[in-house]
Amino acid sequence: MYEAVTKGIRVHVEPDYLEDQSSPDEGYFFWSYTVMISNDTPDAVELRTRLWQITDAKGYREEVRGPGVVGQTPRIEPGESFTYTSGCPLRTPSGIMVGSYQMVDSEGRLFDVAIPAFSLDSPFSVPTVN
Repeated sequence: MYEAVTKGIRVHVEPDYLEDQSSPDEGYFFWSYTVMISNDTPDAVELRTRLWQITDAKGYREEVRGPGVVGQTPRIEPGESFTYTSGCPLRTPSGIMVGSYQMVDSEGRLFDVAIPAFSLDSPFSVPTVN
């Protein structure tokens, strides 16, 4: 659904609102998001760190940084991909996430890979035109 390519590394993200894990009356909305990272380069890469910027509908912004993803620092061989699913709670019925991964190539060079901005929309969001 959302996709970005940086230096031959393709990041594809699909968010999903989880109604059964949300409590709209209590101001708690929860999404899962599945990320597929594909290596379209001739070299293996390893995902070292992640940076997320999460903004809710009221403009509250949170940054999340850390090693790897879901407890892993995957090595992705040429032509292969790595897929994982994680989650994000918000206090509003909609928001947006964007970020980056820091990767290292087989020569030890660090580089950043863009995670595309993606919308977190629940059935309770009020659409706005920007």
